Amino acid sequence: MTTEILSIIDPVTGGTREISGPSNQIAALRELIGLVERGDHNKVPTATEKALETGLSALEVLMNGLQAGLAVVGERFKRQKAFIPEVLMTARAMKAGMPVLKPLLTATQGKPQGVVVLGTVKGDLHDVGRGIVGTMMEGAGFQVHDVGVNVAPEVFIAKIKEVNADIIGMSALLSTTMMMQKATIQALRDAGMRDTVKVMSGGAPVTAAFAEEVGADGWAPDALTAVEAAKVLMGTDWNGKFVSGAALSRARAPAAAC
Repeated sequence: MTTEILSIIDPVTGGTREISGPSNQIAALRELIGLVERGDHNKVPTATEKALETGLSALEVLMNGLQAGLAVVGERFKRQKAFIPEVLMTARAMKAGMPVLKPLLTATQGKPQGVVVLGTVKGDLHDVGRGIVGTMMEGAGFQVHDVGVNVAPEVFIAKIKEVNADIIGMSALLSTTMMMQKATIQALRDAGMRDTVKVMSGGAPVTAAFAEEVGADGWAPDALTAVEAAKVLMGTDWNGKFVSGAALSRARAPAAAC
């Protein structure tokens, strides 16, 4: 069978890379990427099954198909060539393939990269973006528990205890609710848990400076860099310094320009 090459956007680094394989596998991945990019969630499950039938592993289908399609729109969003509704449609399409892959991924992944509790802080009912971060983290091998919106500090703390979380990811979409991130971090300190869980901060009005000032361990401006920041925080060589997603994004910028 003829070997073909497919150029994709790496869903983790954001850089362009090439993958090669038999023509039927490359065709299956190309179809899956296109469906996700267009937000065609109805056709994604069947296309995901077809890709597996070519002999691709579940992880290859996830990273080089579903996630690569999402990464295309993610990169457009960063360049302001796509908007939130398109990103949400694409994320929905990507998630449509996950029920097909999850049983296979669970069987092969073993221990997750980390356990993450995600939520939008108390007083804030915005749901945009957090779901995409959760999906991206799940795809990267994290176990994610999304506690929803309007989450009080005590609810975060109860969930962290319940699932023995490694990371808490807080989102605030309003400038008036940003300070609830600080209140939640203080609640972790009061509960004697601040040293046992890593804190990630995010949301449209939240800057790296704000996140660092209120005591978070890391911040990310988008879903792609949220995954990268989470991996840094879970790394054995993390030295306790604040992790800025923007710095990670700049570090991979030359690759993205390929």
